[in-house]
Amino acid sequence: MTTTATTTTISQHDFYGDDDGDSETSISVSVIENMKEEYGLFVWPCSVILAEYVWQQRSRFRGSTILELGAGTSLPGLVAAKVGANVTLTDDSSKSEVLENMTRVCELNNLNCNVMGLTWGVWDATMFDLRPNIILGADVLYDSSAFDDLFATVSFLLQNSPDAVFITTYHNRSGHHLIEFLMVKWGLKCVKLVDGFSFLPSRKASLLSGNIQLVEIVLSCGKSAA
Repeated sequence: MTTTATTTTISQHDFYGDDDGDSETSISVSVIENMKEEYGLFVWPCSVILAEYVWQQRSRFRGSTILELGAGTSLPGLVAAKVGANVTLTDDSSKSEVLENMTRVCELNNLNCNVMGLTWGVWDATMFDLRPNIILGADVLYDSSAFDDLFATVSFLLQNSPDAVFITTYHNRSGHHLIEFLMVKWGLKCVKLVDGFSFLPSRKASLLSGNIQLVEIVLSCGKSAA
């Protein structure tokens, strides 16, 4: 880890493949972290796990259009871009420092990602043009007061792209029943739920802790937005 300022570091995240015939056997992503930031500029365990999932499922992501919500340090989205996805990284429109850092980290990794402000529950013109195949969100389910706006946003995006999927990692906290309630409210359903540590390499798992789930969410019906 290289220190670039008093509270800013650049961390390196490596991903290794196997002998499955994939020509892309390893990648490395550098992330700028700021320890002074309350949440937005630190790589949390959920981000590490989601990024590893993207890497292990890279054939699924290659060539896809990806939107990361609440991206912060953007590790999952950066991995998706590294494996050939068309990626848009988003975070709250009011967090200018986080958005600027996202642009810098794309430049650091020589990646051409789109960076934009997207505030959950706010419908501006740019929202209507987004048509992702896959929506990513690492640890976006940490503040229960924001759950409703998050699921409203996810539901809107999935209605615009009915075949898309929302993949998120989250700590299995006491808000689980609220999550289930809001999924029903916004017409969503879970199609995959796995233990986040079940696919994580041991060298990474040994550095993390917590009860982290990975879930894939889709529309509960095929109805698209008007």
